[in-house]
Formats: sequence, structure tokens, C-alpha cells
Amino acid sequence: MTQIATFQIGASEVDELIMLINDYSGYDFSDYSMPSLHRRFQRYIDLNKISDFKQLLQDLMNDSSMINNLIEEITVNVTEIFRDPTFFATIRSELVPTLNKLPLIKIWHAGCATGEEVYSMAILLKEHNLLNKSIIYATDINQSVLDTARLGKYSIESFQENEINYRDSEGTNKLSDYYSVSNGEILINEDLKSNIIFSTHNLVSDSAFNHFDLIICRNVLIYFNKVLQDNVLQMFYNSLNENGILAIGSKETIMFSPIENRMQTLNAKWKIWKKKV
Repeated sequence: MTQIATFQIGASEVDELIMLINDYSGYDFSDYSMPSLHRRFQRYIDLNKISDFKQLLQDLMNDSSMINNLIEEITVNVTEIFRDPTFFATIRSELVPTLNKLPLIKIWHAGCATGEEVYSMAILLKEHNLLNKSIIYATDINQSVLDTARLGKYSIESFQENEINYRDSEGTNKLSDYYSVSNGEILINEDLKSNIIFSTHNLVSDSAFNHFDLIICRNVLIYFNKVLQDNVLQMFYNSLNENGILAIGSKETIMFSPIENRMQTLNAKWKIWKKKV
């Protein structure tokens, strides 16, 4: 069988795809990291065995489902239950005492992907008797991954593999206490969903929509260029309550951003800051 040779995308083709996506969907990826977009586009081309760029453009213009699939390739981020368990252990030890003093806890998980980290936070809050007085807003640009998150249904293999993450996060029970198993799939317990609101939100174009005590946006900013990073960080700052807390990814930073001097470092390793009064 003859193997189809895919083409290697260049900078000009990346620019054309960005413009086409914007024209046909309204999503503007021009301020995303160019190396990241290049990798994502190339992956889409290779997976779909596309050999002709002009034909790809024509197909995208004629088939909205292809546009949606390409957007999903750009926006889907890898996540898992209690990813970076020490991060969650840090929340338990350093943030829970502060959150416990609040009458109502409002949390924003920005770029929540398929929801595993949102449910990790719900489990953590439940174990500290805080879930009932918490509202968690979980947002993402990608409707498909939000549907997965809202459903709370995952492969059983992924949860079994992440049992160790839960233990290392200093969980006080068993991870299996928080889900049931049906037809080889994990179903998150309904009580964990009751205080979570899943909604689409585009960090590139949408504005702040509430004020929060804790904003978590991990490993999303790395896909943006500096201008967009600064804009998003400013929006997060505007969205924080007095003494509100911001947590981003371990490879991300607020240094040299407009909000750097208006935030106090709480944990340098896990990139957690508090809004200065």
C-alpha cells in the first residue's frame, strides 16, 4: 500500500490557516504562540494524511466540521486527576486555611479542558468541608471538551493510573470514593458536580465576568505570545477579589507583566500569588 506523504507546513501557511479560522469561525489565534500553532497544525496534517495545502484550505472552507476539528486540535490541553499532586498538597496546606475563613468561596478554573483538575479541586474542597460553600466556574474555549467535563465520564484506565496522584496530593480517603464504574467507564459522583458551573469562555476575546477568591489557569498561558499573556493576566487581576489568589502553571510566570508589582508571592515553586491590598 502506498503511504501518502504529508506536507511540512511553513510560516506563511500557518498565517493563512489563522486567517481562515478567524474568517469562518470568529476565533482569533493570531496571538497564540507561533511555535505551538505550528506544532498543532502539523500534527493535524500528519494525523489526517493531508498532502496538499490548497486542497486543505478548500476543504476547510467547504466543511465547518473540519474547522471545528482543527480548532479542537489547537485548544485541547492534556490534563489528569490531581495533576502535579504537590500543587494540590500545597493548596491543602497553604490556601485552605484562608479559604476556610470566607463565607462563600468563588473559584474560576480557566482553560479547564476535560475537567479532571476541576473535579480534583471539588474533591479537595469536599475533604475539607468547603465544597458546600463553594462555587466553581469551569471554562474553556472548546465546547467539545466542556461537554466531556460536564458529563464527568472518563476511561477507567486513566483513573486507576492516577490513584497515586491522589495519594500524593495528601488525599484523606480513596479516590474510588468519588466515582462509580459503569460499562468500563468512570462516572464522577453527582454531589461533586452540584457546585460546578461549566461554560464557554474565550480568554483571547471575552472579558472578566465575575470576581473570584481563587483563579486557577495552569499550562494555558504557555500557548500565548507575550502580548496576549499580559492581557489575560490583567483580566485575571481585574477578576480577583481583594486578597484573591492566582495560580498558574509551573512553567509560567507573571514576571515582567503589568500585574507583577501588584501581586504578592505565596509559593514560588507552584506559581501562586495573592492580590495586594
